[in-house]
Amino acid sequence: MAFTDLLLVGAGGFAREVAAALPDFRSPRGSSGWRLLGFVDEDPGRWDTEVDGFPVLGGADVVHKWPDAMVVVCVGSPTNWWSRSRVVARLALPEHRWASLVHVSAVVPRTCELGPGVVLMAQTVLTTAVRLGAHAHTMPHVVLTHDDDVGEFATLAAGVRLAGGVRVGREAYLGAGALVRENRAIGARSLVGMGSVVTRDVPPAEVWAGVPARRLRSAPTPARARHDQPQVRRGGDT
Repeated sequence: MAFTDLLLVGAGGFAREVAAALPDFRSPRGSSGWRLLGFVDEDPGRWDTEVDGFPVLGGADVVHKWPDAMVVVCVGSPTNWWSRSRVVARLALPEHRWASLVHVSAVVPRTCELGPGVVLMAQTVLTTAVRLGAHAHTMPHVVLTHDDDVGEFATLAAGVRLAGGVRVGREAYLGAGALVRENRAIGARSLVGMGSVVTRDVPPAEVWAGVPARRLRSAPTPARARHDQPQVRRGGDT
């Protein structure tokens, strides 16, 4: 069987971590494994250089030059956590081009559902009936328990723990070590600070932090708000 070619959008910290772990991600069906062609990145200063031994091939639109390669968008940070959805929308690739990367140490029972473009890093644990929407990412040691519903483009940083029945909205960002009580909701495009303990629902587009977590301010407004309108999902999450 042949290897499956892969392009990573972004050449920052998370993309580098994905590249380093690539031999340990589960192989796609009918393939011997993943072969990284390189990074693509919007910073022209990185073009035609190497990052951790892999070439930076150009800007994100370069993915169209390799129509048979699969793609994962690895951008998004606590200062610009909505950027992943903007890149995905701009590239407008068909769904079959988006790779889902699941580390061999991740626990994903058959009752769980993963969307395209999902990344589950090492020792992520899903217990049962967990859903992750398209392009949602978990960093190492994340635990999602029964009936959790994680929206598209959400990011769960290392060590996040969700009790049962938690709903995380589209483009939300949960910082490292955040804990969320059962049956709580994290609103779309909100950010929860690292180490926070969430005992109440977090409204959309707000920044919360602390123990217990409290509102600090409104989330910044992206320059382009094409995807800012709330989307109704299972359980009434937005």
